[in-house]
Amino acid sequence: MEEYIPLTETANPKTSDIDLLSSLEIVTLINDEDTGVAAAVGSQLDDIAAAVDVIVARLKQGGRLFYFGAGTSGRLGVLDASEMPPTYGTKPDLVQAFIAGGDAALRSSVEAAEDDATAGTQVIKDARVGASDVVVGIAASGRTPWVLGAIAEAKRRGAATIGLTSNPDSPLARQCEIAIAPVVGPEVVAGSSRMKAGTAQKMVLNMLSTATMIRLGKVYGNLMVDVRPTNAKLRHRAVQILQQAAGVDSDAARAALEATGFRVKPALVMIMTGVDAQEATRRLEAAEGFVRRAI
Repeated sequence: MEEYIPLTETANPKTSDIDLLSSLEIVTLINDEDTGVAAAVGSQLDDIAAAVDVIVARLKQGGRLFYFGAGTSGRLGVLDASEMPPTYGTKPDLVQAFIAGGDAALRSSVEAAEDDATAGTQVIKDARVGASDVVVGIAASGRTPWVLGAIAEAKRRGAATIGLTSNPDSPLARQCEIAIAPVVGPEVVAGSSRMKAGTAQKMVLNMLSTATMIRLGKVYGNLMVDVRPTNAKLRHRAVQILQQAAGVDSDAARAALEATGFRVKPALVMIMTGVDAQEATRRLEAAEGFVRRAI
C-alpha cells in the first residue's frame, strides 16, 4: 500500500531556493504564501457554519465543547478555549482544550506524546465526554494518532465529532462527522505546519468559538456584553461597552454596573428599560441571556 503523505509535508517548489535569499526576500516570500490562507478558509465556510450549528445545539442541551490537538494544533486549541471565560463569561468547563503530553507541552516540545492513540482515548474517558458534547480534533496532517484515538472514543460515546485539518483526504477528515479542511498547500519550510496550516487553524477556531458565542447570546450588536471584568482593564472596558451600547456617560454606566456586581448584561437591561437589577436579571433569564429579547 502506498504511504499516505500529507500535502502539508511535501516540498514547496516556490521556496526551493529560499536559503539563498536576503531577509527581505524571505519575508516577502512568506507573506506571498500567507495571502492564500484566507481563501482556503473561505472555501470551508459551509462546513464551518454546519459545525457551529452542531456546537450551539449541543451546548444548549447542556453539552461542552472540547478541542484535541498535538503540538501547534494543541496550543492553538488551548489559546482559543482559554479566552472564552474572560471574553464571554462562560464557565471554565464549557470550552475545554487538551494537548498531547499535557500542560508541559504548552511550553516545551513533547513530540512522542502525539503517537499514543491510547492516551488520547484515555483523556476522553477522564473528561467523561458524553452524547451531548462536541469534540474537535485538530491536526494539520490529519493523521496524528493521539487525536485519532480521542475522536474514535468520542464517537463511541455518541459525541459529535469535527475534524480540523489541512488535508481533506486524511484519516481525521474521513473519521469525523464534519470535516473542515482548508487546503493551504505545502509550507514555506517543508513540514513546518505551524505556519500556513497553523494560521488557517487559528482562523477557523476564531470562527467556531466566536460564532457559537454570538449564537448563544453572548454579544449585543458587536459588543461582548458577557465580558468578565476581572481586572482594571476589563472593568474599564465594561464601562465603555455600556456607554456605547446604552448611550450614557461613564458615571451612569459605572453606577449601573455597580448595582449589578459589574455585570454588563443586566446593567444594560436596567438602563434600556428602567427596571431594577433584580428585574433585569429575571428578564435575562427568561430571554435565555439574549439582551435584545430582554429589552
